[in-house]
Amino acid sequence: MTSTSVFVSGASGFIAQELVKQLIQKGYRVVGTVRSSEKGESLQKNLSAAGLPSDNFQYEIVKDIAVKGAFDNALEKHPEVTVFLHTASPFHFNVTDIEKELLIPAVEGTKNALNAIKAHGPQITKVVVTSSFAAIGDFGQYLDTSKTFSEDTWNGLTYEQAKGDPLSGYVGSKKFAEQTAWDFVKQEKPNFTLSTVNPVYVFGPQAFEIKDKSQLNTSSELINSVLKLKPTDEVANDYTGYFIDVRDVAHAHIVGFEKKEAEGQRLFLANTAFSYQTILNQVRDDFPQLDDKLPKGNPDDADKWKKTEAPIDNQKTRDILGFKFIDFKKSIDDSVAQIIA
Repeated sequence: MTSTSVFVSGASGFIAQELVKQLIQKGYRVVGTVRSSEKGESLQKNLSAAGLPSDNFQYEIVKDIAVKGAFDNALEKHPEVTVFLHTASPFHFNVTDIEKELLIPAVEGTKNALNAIKAHGPQITKVVVTSSFAAIGDFGQYLDTSKTFSEDTWNGLTYEQAKGDPLSGYVGSKKFAEQTAWDFVKQEKPNFTLSTVNPVYVFGPQAFEIKDKSQLNTSSELINSVLKLKPTDEVANDYTGYFIDVRDVAHAHIVGFEKKEAEGQRLFLANTAFSYQTILNQVRDDFPQLDDKLPKGNPDDADKWKKTEAPIDNQKTRDILGFKFIDFKKSIDDSVAQIIA
């Protein structure tokens, strides 16, 4: 048991719920921000249902992370907190005003978190910010085999380009929010060290039982969309990328503040590549009860991405983390088993 208290912004998110769960399993006390008391109460109930001490979790309501001073009151109330994990950031493509709904909330939310720590959390010594592969490379560059993505890579989008469409807005929001964090540390020289976690597509099961299976988080919905296919549906195999399991992403946040080697580092979380057909093949292989309910697609095309996918090099991250990533089969199987339960 540790007496360390950890602050988690956006505690009801897909990655954040797994993170809260793992922190409490490790004996940490957690203060999480949520947008409503309903979300906070739901998370407490889920922790109790999972047999975890829910009294080790408290929540504070932060309705809008982009409002100046958003985190001030929450941090002032918790002088016991020494670690801050900033996971809150918009991730959706259903927007009408890209700058207002994606770019500004991501950047201002990060600024607000770091300013609050500087002003009201002088005892905080470790900060980990959830970024994304989107800050490392534009999704459009996935298919450029002349590029290699690593911890040192940044996507080349300008702010103006980021306002062009929702996907560019999302990619830009991640880049500019993360750059805001690194610039803050460089210019303000605060008491805390900074690490970022930059995951690719995040698969794996939800931390707790799924109550609404109609629409999952954006990455998990890729798997869910395969399960919604009908036997006669065409299967487009042009959807490819790299995956990482949500349990590894949460684990990386914890290593990000526990390990000295992670200080000042971008932790690039990526395992193997996949295609839409790869997911379909895995589901049909391991869930025979679904075989006649799904299309076959073109099973032999599943590995075609190997010739078209830009390589990644995240050996530095793997060495710092020191744990083995969950493989594609387990990630998909655990996700599907939970969805169809």
